[in-house]
Amino acid sequence: MTTTLSERVSQSAFDGSMLRVVLLMDLHEGAQQRFFEAYEQLRHDIASVPGHLGDQLCQSFANPSQWLITSEWESAPQYLAWVNSEEHVAQVKPLGACARSMRPLTFTVLRETGRRYESPQRASGRLQGAPRLGEGIVRHALTFTVKPGSEEKVAGILSSYTSPAARVDDHTRLLRTSLFMHGNRVVRCVEVQGDLTAALRHVSEQPEVRAVEHAINPYLEQDRDLSDPESARMFFMRAGLPAVHHVAPHGPRPDEVTRHALFYPAKPGRGPLVARFLARQDEAAAGVPTSPVLSSTVFQRDDVVVRLLDVKGPADGRFAAGFGIEGPRKAAVLNRLLAGAPGPGPAAAPHPMDLITDRRAPVES
Repeated sequence: MTTTLSERVSQSAFDGSMLRVVLLMDLHEGAQQRFFEAYEQLRHDIASVPGHLGDQLCQSFANPSQWLITSEWESAPQYLAWVNSEEHVAQVKPLGACARSMRPLTFTVLRETGRRYESPQRASGRLQGAPRLGEGIVRHALTFTVKPGSEEKVAGILSSYTSPAARVDDHTRLLRTSLFMHGNRVVRCVEVQGDLTAALRHVSEQPEVRAVEHAINPYLEQDRDLSDPESARMFFMRAGLPAVHHVAPHGPRPDEVTRHALFYPAKPGRGPLVARFLARQDEAAAGVPTSPVLSSTVFQRDDVVVRLLDVKGPADGRFAAGFGIEGPRKAAVLNRLLAGAPGPGPAAAPHPMDLITDRRAPVES
């Protein structure tokens, strides 16, 4: 049986389908009215955000402290542009102050039933065409910058910590953590089986991880106080680097696999276009039997774009052309989207990132 291209893509923000966003919240005691008033302001603020179709606020029938906000968006890129913005950070801050816990979930829409969905504006072309297949792994990344001159010290701290326990609960497990640096930018990629939010909370509570986070605090360009829940939440909200596309052929993987990351410095406002361009190239490469790329994940937030690659064998010098972005036409397209380095030489190029640590959880018996 031949694997179709759609079966290789387990995650994509670029299929044009509508997005349903669900935010589960557990409020502090007595905060219900304050939360309701904060939501009333938020819904007016986001009514004019491009791509926002509408939302609902729901309160638990059985427990007045449990609330649910659902919103619908024309497409994932439009939602991501808002949720990754400083406007969003400011708009949701009053909500976060009322909540004991918040759990966001995002879903693309496959099918709809009911009279309210039968208008011409709800065309089936905006639905995800078919279910995507995958191995049940959630991918996410965090990125932040450190003070220039502290890179070597930070790299030493981040490479020497003791790995936390991989098992979170019966359904969630931390599978892999890969940490890269380019200049003073740090990117930490995680792979989780199960509930991403539960895994990140579990990791942040481990003493060995807390010690590392405390040790790098003096070197961060953006101050944070992890002992203050609101400061920590704001930091990690800004540091979030979501995965927008993942593609991987099915089947056994070879023994010799190396992991690499490329940082793409997008021109102002061009980050989403860079991510979409890379996603298309990786989809095409997945259909080539001789391609050395075994899997690719594109992470993007604003104009920060990172491409994580698992490659068959060593990379050699293939990063010089951007790994798979070969030929003058593709290179020209990418050059128009990336910020060029000053001085002579190519107008623009992705930057290979230095691998600081790559840790996998042991296989459970």
